[in-house]
Amino acid sequence: MNRILQLTMTAAMATGLMAQGAAAEDMRIAVVAKALGIGFFEAAAKGAEEAAEELGEVEIIYTGPTDTTAEGQIEVINSLIAQRVDAIAISANDTDALVPTLKKAMQRGITVVSWDSGVAEDGRMAHLNPSSNELIGNMIIKLAADELPDGGQVGLLSATTTSTNQNIWIEEMMKVMGDYPGIEVVGTVYGDDLADKSYREAQGLMQSHPDLDAIIAPTSVGIVAAAQAVVDAGKVGEVNVTGLGLPSEMAGAIESGASKSFAIWNPIDLGYSATMMAYHLAKGEVEAAPGAEIPIGRMGTVTLDETNSAPMADPFVYDESNIDEFKSIF
Repeated sequence: MNRILQLTMTAAMATGLMAQGAAAEDMRIAVVAKALGIGFFEAAAKGAEEAAEELGEVEIIYTGPTDTTAEGQIEVINSLIAQRVDAIAISANDTDALVPTLKKAMQRGITVVSWDSGVAEDGRMAHLNPSSNELIGNMIIKLAADELPDGGQVGLLSATTTSTNQNIWIEEMMKVMGDYPGIEVVGTVYGDDLADKSYREAQGLMQSHPDLDAIIAPTSVGIVAAAQAVVDAGKVGEVNVTGLGLPSEMAGAIESGASKSFAIWNPIDLGYSATMMAYHLAKGEVEAAPGAEIPIGRMGTVTLDETNSAPMADPFVYDESNIDEFKSIF
């Protein structure tokens, strides 16, 4: 019996070693958020895990700093370089500040892609936009304007002054302001993707502009905070909050009337697609170059432009007609 037990244990140990060997062969893809604890990025991490399960032999390392700073992400990247991961897929807190560290990662043979919020071209191989920047910029002002047929005053609540994607979306929004002659942008404030600061900045907008009609927040943290500020100020029906947010976090704002509608892509799809992009580039199955078509699983394919960037999908509008359907998903 002792011999049988010993053989069984030996077999189990061998199986364990084989499993460890198989695990050692897994491609390790690090999905780096702007900061941990933000629902949008947690949903993206679920999509990354879905892609890993579909691909097989892929391990996802979901990580990020505790606050939305470039310094925090640089520390995380250096740790991933030390771990010798195969690929890094990052949503950047600063388009330029991360470049030297990410260049070091690429020099060590690590595939680097950015997604959501981009890194400058020298610091990554490819970038996956959640949607077309032009479409997002037009969408966020249209959502506000649709509720203001006679025009009105609009304030912007963004994340950080260096947030690549939000700055671009606001720039694109400003390009189409001529299509909305009655709409006036009266101020822009920054909440640093912190709920309490975003709340205070939204309060400040309403206090500085008593006739404010809408707050546009192209940030999932800021839009929730702004909606709460409107409720607490007793201005539901006077100030409409719109922009980009998560259905699960904005359901209460839709119900209260603080927000008539908002938009977002599906962050689960975004994390899934970014992982697929990183995987195929790391495998060497496709080269990151203008015109290259990269498969992204169930989302189809994306084609890189002259900056090696590509959009995933159009933004989608959520309102009282569909919020209940999506709030339990993400």
